[in-house]
Amino acid sequence: MSVAAATEAAPERAAIDSAVRYLIQNYSPKGNRVGWLMMASILVEAWDLYSIAFVLIFIKEQYNPGPLELGLAAAGTQGGALIGALLGGWLSDKIGRRWMFLGTMTMFVVLALAQAFVPNMTWLIIIRFLLGVPLGSDISTGYTYIMESMAKGQREVMGNRWQFMFAVGEVITLGVIAVFLVMELNHEMLWRVTLGLGAVPALIILFLRHDVPETAVWLVQHGRFKEAKVVAQQMYNDNLAMLPNHDVVVEKPSPWDFLADLRKDPIRWRATIYGWIACFAQGSEFSTFAFYLPVLFAMVGVSSVLGNNLVTMALFSFAAISGWIGPLLTPRIGHRGIGIAGFGIVLVSLLIAAAALYTDHKYILPFAAAGMLWGHYWDASNCMTIPTMVARPRYRGTASGFAYMFVKLPSFLAIFLFPVLFTAIGQANATLFVAIFPLIGLLAAIFILPEVYGYEAD
Repeated sequence: MSVAAATEAAPERAAIDSAVRYLIQNYSPKGNRVGWLMMASILVEAWDLYSIAFVLIFIKEQYNPGPLELGLAAAGTQGGALIGALLGGWLSDKIGRRWMFLGTMTMFVVLALAQAFVPNMTWLIIIRFLLGVPLGSDISTGYTYIMESMAKGQREVMGNRWQFMFAVGEVITLGVIAVFLVMELNHEMLWRVTLGLGAVPALIILFLRHDVPETAVWLVQHGRFKEAKVVAQQMYNDNLAMLPNHDVVVEKPSPWDFLADLRKDPIRWRATIYGWIACFAQGSEFSTFAFYLPVLFAMVGVSSVLGNNLVTMALFSFAAISGWIGPLLTPRIGHRGIGIAGFGIVLVSLLIAAAALYTDHKYILPFAAAGMLWGHYWDASNCMTIPTMVARPRYRGTASGFAYMFVKLPSFLAIFLFPVLFTAIGQANATLFVAIFPLIGLLAAIFILPEVYGYEAD
């Protein structure tokens, strides 16, 4: 940009920054409706992730796939979500929050239904990979919308509720599958209907989101002042008089500019680094948790598919309580407090579980697993909230998507790598190995994370 052009653009940039600051500091929507509409998409993701785990046995029965095919069918959405998080976050900044959250739900409806009609394993793997793209994209877009549409404090409690929504989605999914098992549905019908039913909540969310407007903050950032004035008038009865009545052309930042921007502010940089570490640590500790479930089920005498389903429902019902309490405590103990307490509880629980396995006191494992779940639903609660919240509005979608990549990467890798480790070194040693992740998260919460509750990037 030439010096003359930069001088000419400076007043417009100053007006944009002033209007964005004004919107963020003065307005929030009535109630939590917008926040819950964005959080609702997590129910869709939970349905997909946990339904496949319980119907894989029936898919294997029908198609007799090899271990690699079975693993890809289970992990496909995680791999797709890894791409969707990065691509969706960038597109959210580029084309807008509203178009992205409508587009992702539309894609999910179509692809979820397509799962129910696949003719073979190859097509199931392909569709599940594609299905992950809108899932990863929608989470980053939803967080961006929440941070731009809700007041300080309120938005953070809402953002931290994503783990509660995961638990609710898991319980609902397992409950529906339990009903199908009791009805003794034909096995092929059961897995096809279960996977296809994911389209139902997605369709409902799409309908409820249809009239939600683009955020005034995004419109202002992109120089679309006329639309921003209409939205602000509609939502806040304020026509943003500080802005001119015409649109302006705003230079589009590079997708990676947000990293350079973060480095300018030590608080935002440290908070974001913590968010990435916490995302990876909580994703790793939870993705490996599934390998302890068969041990727990065997201990309590559970051997049937229905029995496994019901015991898992009980575990995640307990987790949902933790997922609800954690966000409510955030205003009192802050983001650091939630991170320290959550990772600390998980670390202690895993060390107790490892000791129980080393000494063959396996009756302790259910209590250690319950403690691990409780702590996990705290330490995971704010790992997406923090990086999205501290990013400047013009980079928020990209920052949110980049953070979500650190959730999906360990989830994808654990399916392929941890079973080998688990088999090679045994249950006790593997449990001790997993304890490394909450230890890293705990140290990051203590030494890296500044308290950013109520923080606002201008």
